Amino acid sequence: MNKSENINYELEKNAEVINQIDDFVTETVGTTLMDPDDCWQPTDFLPDMSQPDALDQVRLLRERAAGIPDTLITSLVGNMITEEALPSYQTYFNMLAGVNDEGSLTSERGWVKWTKAWTAEENRHGDLLNKYLYLSGRADMRKVEQTIHRLIYNGFDPRSEKDPYQAIIYTSFQERATKISHVNTGKLADKAGDTVLGKICKQIAGDEARHEKAYKSFMSEIFKIDPSGAMLAFEKMMRKQIVMPAVLMGEGGKNPTIFDQFSAITQKVGIYTGWDYARIIDHLVKLWQVETATGLNDVAAKAQEYLAGLSARYSRLADRMKTPDEISLAWLK
Repeated sequence: MNKSENINYELEKNAEVINQIDDFVTETVGTTLMDPDDCWQPTDFLPDMSQPDALDQVRLLRERAAGIPDTLITSLVGNMITEEALPSYQTYFNMLAGVNDEGSLTSERGWVKWTKAWTAEENRHGDLLNKYLYLSGRADMRKVEQTIHRLIYNGFDPRSEKDPYQAIIYTSFQERATKISHVNTGKLADKAGDTVLGKICKQIAGDEARHEKAYKSFMSEIFKIDPSGAMLAFEKMMRKQIVMPAVLMGEGGKNPTIFDQFSAITQKVGIYTGWDYARIIDHLVKLWQVETATGLNDVAAKAQEYLAGLSARYSRLADRMKTPDEISLAWLK
């Protein structure tokens, strides 16, 4: 079997497992995600522009936001831009083998229901942060909007090779990383005196935590059914490293290094760091019981050995990583 045939065989096998857990995914939609009528909405946290005192509410928001450090505003913008690229994320998920082979966005299949309901919940995050930043007056919103446009224009490539296993591993990791980023942003907002922004970030982080739990549970089911395939997919994804969803936000634009600037700031102020990356690996390795998994083929056993020592390796790298001395602030007035 040549390489191309082997890849096709793996995708077909993985798609079969994805089909096997469709009922489990359907159940998860009902137990993890919320009915739109019961969800919080962005307007719950923002000035009510229909009220007579709307401009006073905006003034208070701007007064609170005035005390937020520029580094935190830049980090908040980067987080928001990442959330705003949802069209690419939903499209990507529906292209995975076994997820939506019939190509219908109104299908009753569990995976299609999941991608719609998950995207619908995530969509509120970018809406809320975007409106907050617009009202705050702290960001150059035209530059922000250009970056959002550029990111969606460029697309999204987590390098998962259409493999649903790798994609679910990626999303499990990324939902946890996003949760951490929003939690830490909220803590810094509280410290800066904007407790409303702190509440906003924590509310978004709560959604990310629910989504993270779901994706991790999908992968747990895959490990039960196909431990060798799951282990190999985990190894493949980690050897390539997890790229952030917004990595292409500057590609082809006037500031091609804008993502690097954003990443340097999150590292410097402690919103998302190399230690966080290492801790997420450690968490997933323990959750999926990688070190104690049995019934593996020879190749998967080697992958298991690699994964078992991976978090320690990244922890050592994080210890040696220098905090940037100088950072460039993007998207500010």
